[in-house]
Amino acid sequence: MMGFMTGEETRTIMSPPIRRRSSAQDADVRPPGARAWATRLVIAGIVLTALNLRPAITSLGALLEEVRDGLGMSGSVAGLLTSVPSLCFAVFGVMAPRLARRFGLAAVVCAGMLAIGTGLVIRPFAGNTVGFLAASALALMGIAVSNVLMPVIVKRWFPDRVGSMTGLYSMALALGTASAAAATVPVTRALGGGWQPGLAVWAGLAALAVLPWLPLVRAKGTPLSAEPAAGPAAGPGPASEEARETAPLRITRSRTAWALAVFFGLQATAAYITMGWMAQIFRDAGVSAGTAGLLLAVTMVMGVPLAFVIPRLATRLPRQGPIVIALGLCGFTGYAGLYLAPAGGAWAWALLLGVSNCAFPLALTMVGMRARTGAGVAQLSAFAQSTGYLISIPGPLLVGVLYQHSGGWGLPIALMAGLMVPQIVMGVLAGRDRTVEDEAGR
Repeated sequence: MMGFMTGEETRTIMSPPIRRRSSAQDADVRPPGARAWATRLVIAGIVLTALNLRPAITSLGALLEEVRDGLGMSGSVAGLLTSVPSLCFAVFGVMAPRLARRFGLAAVVCAGMLAIGTGLVIRPFAGNTVGFLAASALALMGIAVSNVLMPVIVKRWFPDRVGSMTGLYSMALALGTASAAAATVPVTRALGGGWQPGLAVWAGLAALAVLPWLPLVRAKGTPLSAEPAAGPAAGPGPASEEARETAPLRITRSRTAWALAVFFGLQATAAYITMGWMAQIFRDAGVSAGTAGLLLAVTMVMGVPLAFVIPRLATRLPRQGPIVIALGLCGFTGYAGLYLAPAGGAWAWALLLGVSNCAFPLALTMVGMRARTGAGVAQLSAFAQSTGYLISIPGPLLVGVLYQHSGGWGLPIALMAGLMVPQIVMGVLAGRDRTVEDEAGR
């Protein structure tokens, strides 16, 4: 799977060919067998981490009505609940590069998996809305830092396989998302029908994801055991060049960074509205709870094959605008179907919206393509994801308010469709063939 990268793809995403080895690379002088062992652990860690980055959200979407009834939530409060992921990702995601510099990439991701597991165990049994939100925030904090650091880990460990490894990571993320959406209701029934065990069971997957990171936290001399230093002091020759490349970017001066952040935010808005509310849209149209969960799962599972195809296709194109437009048109069609015949064409709308939601792996791929260096990717990833998730906060909340006050789904669906227009525009701008290092200045 990881051997599919083409020469053109490598040239597109790699730094200039003549570069001094980073301090992390210089330190990695282990025997080939140890290197292979560490690589397997990293791949396992990436996959298991990705599997855990959405079940906290989609498992709740499948049981949102039961949680609302159990905790006495109004529609507006439930809308706030669906906005909490974006808020946590914006607030905590920006901390990820700093934490990684202090403790190392592997340690931060490992702690993130622990936070997810702890939050998922606590929240169903908190007993009130405030406790439920607080425990959810703990789990989402772990997701936030891992969201930001996954592209950095891919760039650091697999610099010549960014497209393939991003595809693998995105496939695992989509699989975890879909599995939680499809399995939560049946698992809840199998455990006696109470929504609390049905939500808590996903903590076990997070506990499993801790395991591959533990040896990497303890192993010294790997690119993941610590964040590389800021670079040697400036002076003539290669050392000066490395210092220049690792100096912090003025990321807010880059138009591409802003376009990518807004595109990321709008696609996240669509994704979290879908994960939080789509099952309820189908249930209100007369679809059973189990079938509504399966429809949400279909939407999520579309990302499994496409999340591998789209990053590889994107890295072969100098501009990613055509992919952005195609995904946006699928979104328009899906929302039109939800408005006109939500139950009659439910499976078709679920498929189309699943294709549209693959803007997420495309955005992750563009993060790796729009920066030349690992340090640039770290800054761009933190900026684009934190700013993007901040932008996405009002969307799910506004959907809940519109639903409660209008008494139907017409206005919320119109809002979702309308947001596709700026998403397409910003995606086309973010997909231009340029890098933030060229725009931001140092």
